[in-house]
Amino acid sequence: MKSYFFSLNISYFDCENLYRPQLNTCLMTSDSGEKVQLPTKNLRPYVTKTGIQGRFRLIVDENNKLKSFEKIA
Repeated sequence: MKSYFFSLNISYFDCENLYRPQLNTCLMTSDSGEKVQLPTKNLRPYVTKTGIQGRFRLIVDENNKLKSFEKIA
């Protein structure tokens, strides 16, 4: 399994895009500089009235399938 770490700071206004039907994935750059694609549905639980802020960890299996995405700080 492989872990990716992210710092996210997304405004509430920009989070509205996470709910558009035509937008199914979000492309993010990990702390290590690798580009990672994540389904938008995994970000939605972290939207607050100020947007999404914090540190996150993404874990994928050997086939790059999502195992977990969680807020760590």
